[in-house]
Amino acid sequence: MLSGSAGIIKKFVQEYHEKLEEDFLFPRFAQAGKLVDLVAVLIVQHWAGRKVTDFLLANAKAENLKDPKMRQGLAAHLHAFCRMYRPHAAREDTVLFPALRTIVPAREFQEMGEKFEDIEQEKFGKNGFEKIVAEVAGLEKALGIEDLAQFTPKS
Repeated sequence: MLSGSAGIIKKFVQEYHEKLEEDFLFPRFAQAGKLVDLVAVLIVQHWAGRKVTDFLLANAKAENLKDPKMRQGLAAHLHAFCRMYRPHAAREDTVLFPALRTIVPAREFQEMGEKFEDIEQEKFGKNGFEKIVAEVAGLEKALGIEDLAQFTPKS
Protein backbone atom coordinates (compact mmCIF):
# COMPACT_ATOMS: atom_id res chain seq x y z
CA MET A 1 0.00 0.00 0.00
CA LEU A 2 2.87 2.35 0.74
CA SER A 3 4.33 1.95 -2.74
CA GLY A 4 0.83 2.33 -4.24
CA SER A 5 0.32 5.57 -2.35
CA ALA A 6 3.76 6.85 -3.34
CA GLY A 7 3.00 5.89 -6.95
CA ILE A 8 -0.15 8.02 -6.92
CA ILE A 9 1.81 10.93 -5.44
CA LYS A 10 4.45 10.58 -8.15
CA LYS A 11 2.13 10.26 -11.13
CA PHE A 12 -0.63 12.68 -10.12
CA VAL A 13 0.81 15.19 -7.68
CA GLN A 14 4.37 15.45 -8.92
CA GLU A 15 4.26 14.61 -12.62
CA TYR A 16 0.95 16.38 -13.24
CA HIS A 17 -0.11 18.92 -10.60
CA GLU A 18 3.34 20.23 -9.68
CA LYS A 19 4.47 20.17 -13.31
CA LEU A 20 1.51 22.38 -14.26
CA GLU A 21 2.44 24.78 -11.48
CA GLU A 22 6.07 24.87 -12.58
CA ASP A 23 5.33 25.19 -16.30
CA PHE A 24 2.35 27.55 -16.25
CA LEU A 25 1.73 29.23 -12.89
CA PHE A 26 5.12 29.92 -11.36
CA PRO A 27 6.44 31.69 -14.47
CA ARG A 28 3.43 34.04 -14.32
CA PHE A 29 4.35 35.05 -10.79
CA ALA A 30 7.96 35.63 -11.87
CA GLN A 31 6.82 37.80 -14.80
CA ALA A 32 4.55 39.81 -12.51
CA GLY A 33 7.22 40.08 -9.81
CA LYS A 34 4.72 38.77 -7.24
CA LEU A 35 5.26 36.17 -4.52
CA VAL A 36 8.66 35.37 -6.00
CA ASP A 37 10.11 34.26 -2.65
CA LEU A 38 7.14 31.98 -1.99
CA VAL A 39 7.37 30.43 -5.46
CA ALA A 40 11.09 29.79 -4.95
CA VAL A 41 10.35 27.89 -1.73
CA LEU A 42 7.54 25.92 -3.37
CA ILE A 43 9.88 24.83 -6.18
CA VAL A 44 12.51 23.67 -3.69
CA GLN A 45 9.79 21.78 -1.83
CA HIS A 46 8.62 20.11 -5.05
CA TRP A 47 12.14 18.77 -5.57
CA ALA A 48 12.44 17.70 -1.94
CA GLY A 49 9.10 15.89 -2.21
CA ARG A 50 10.29 14.08 -5.34
CA LYS A 51 13.38 12.86 -3.50
CA VAL A 52 11.25 11.54 -0.64
CA THR A 53 8.84 9.86 -3.04
CA ASP A 54 11.70 8.24 -4.94
CA PHE A 55 13.09 6.93 -1.65
CA LEU A 56 9.70 5.49 -0.72
CA LEU A 57 9.22 3.86 -4.12
CA ALA A 58 12.70 2.33 -3.98
CA ASN A 59 12.40 1.08 -0.40
CA ALA A 60 8.74 0.26 0.31
CA LYS A 61 9.27 -3.47 -0.15
CA ALA A 62 8.05 -6.28 2.07
CA GLU A 63 11.58 -7.34 3.07
CA ASN A 64 12.43 -3.77 4.10
CA LEU A 65 9.32 -3.51 6.24
CA LYS A 66 10.63 -6.43 8.33
CA ASP A 67 13.82 -4.51 9.15
CA PRO A 68 13.33 -2.11 12.10
CA LYS A 69 15.94 0.36 10.80
CA MET A 70 14.32 0.48 7.36
CA ARG A 71 10.88 0.92 8.95
CA GLN A 72 12.27 3.83 10.94
CA GLY A 73 13.77 5.32 7.79
CA LEU A 74 10.52 4.95 5.89
CA ALA A 75 8.57 6.45 8.79
CA ALA A 76 10.98 9.38 8.99
CA HIS A 77 10.58 10.06 5.26
CA LEU A 78 6.79 9.87 5.54
CA HIS A 79 6.82 12.24 8.50
CA ALA A 80 9.05 14.71 6.64
CA PHE A 81 6.79 14.50 3.58
CA CYS A 82 3.64 15.25 5.61
CA ARG A 83 5.36 17.95 7.65
CA MET A 84 6.39 19.77 4.47
CA TYR A 85 3.31 19.27 2.30
CA ARG A 86 0.64 20.26 4.84
CA PRO A 87 1.80 23.89 5.04
CA HIS A 88 2.87 23.78 1.38
CA ALA A 89 -0.66 22.94 0.20
CA ALA A 90 -2.20 25.38 2.68
CA ARG A 91 -0.01 28.22 1.41
CA GLU A 92 -0.89 27.42 -2.19
CA ASP A 93 -4.60 27.40 -1.34
CA THR A 94 -4.63 30.56 0.79
CA VAL A 95 -1.98 32.74 -0.84
CA LEU A 96 -0.73 31.54 -4.23
CA PHE A 97 -3.91 30.44 -6.00
CA PRO A 98 -5.98 33.47 -4.90
CA ALA A 99 -3.15 35.77 -6.04
CA LEU A 100 -3.10 34.06 -9.44
CA ARG A 101 -6.47 35.66 -10.20
CA THR A 102 -4.90 39.10 -9.67
CA ILE A 103 -2.19 38.54 -12.28
CA VAL A 104 -4.06 36.50 -14.89
CA PRO A 105 -7.05 38.06 -16.69
CA ALA A 106 -10.35 36.15 -16.28
CA ARG A 107 -10.47 34.96 -19.89
CA GLU A 108 -6.91 33.68 -19.77
CA PHE A 109 -7.61 32.03 -16.41
CA GLN A 110 -10.51 30.16 -18.02
CA GLU A 111 -8.31 29.13 -20.97
CA MET A 112 -5.63 27.93 -18.58
CA GLY A 113 -8.17 25.70 -16.82
CA GLU A 114 -9.26 24.23 -20.13
CA LYS A 115 -5.64 23.58 -21.12
CA PHE A 116 -5.05 21.83 -17.79
CA GLU A 117 -8.06 19.59 -18.41
CA ASP A 118 -6.70 18.72 -21.87
CA ILE A 119 -3.32 17.85 -20.36
CA GLU A 120 -5.04 15.76 -17.68
CA GLN A 121 -6.93 13.79 -20.31
CA GLU A 122 -3.75 13.26 -22.37
CA LYS A 123 -1.87 12.02 -19.31
CA PHE A 124 -4.57 9.93 -17.60
CA GLY A 125 -7.21 9.28 -20.26
CA LYS A 126 -10.91 9.97 -20.16
CA ASN A 127 -12.14 10.51 -16.59
CA GLY A 128 -8.51 10.40 -15.44
CA PHE A 129 -9.08 12.40 -12.28
CA GLU A 130 -11.96 10.15 -11.31
CA LYS A 131 -9.73 7.10 -11.82
CA ILE A 132 -7.09 8.56 -9.50
CA VAL A 133 -9.75 9.37 -6.90
CA ALA A 134 -10.98 5.75 -7.12
CA GLU A 135 -7.39 4.51 -6.57
CA VAL A 136 -7.10 6.70 -3.48
CA ALA A 137 -10.49 5.49 -2.22
CA GLY A 138 -9.34 1.89 -2.65
CA LEU A 139 -6.20 2.53 -0.62
CA GLU A 140 -8.21 4.32 2.07
CA LYS A 141 -10.60 1.38 2.29
CA ALA A 142 -7.73 -1.11 2.50
CA LEU A 143 -6.22 0.94 5.33
CA GLY A 144 -9.57 1.33 7.12
CA ILE A 145 -9.50 5.13 6.91
CA GLU A 146 -12.32 5.69 4.43
CA ASP A 147 -14.80 6.90 7.06
CA LEU A 148 -14.08 10.60 7.60
CA ALA A 149 -16.19 10.66 10.78
CA GLN A 150 -13.64 8.50 12.63
CA PHE A 151 -11.23 11.44 12.66
CA THR A 152 -13.61 13.76 14.52
CA PRO A 153 -12.35 14.47 18.04
CA LYS A 154 -14.64 13.27 20.81
CA SER A 155 -15.49 16.05 23.23
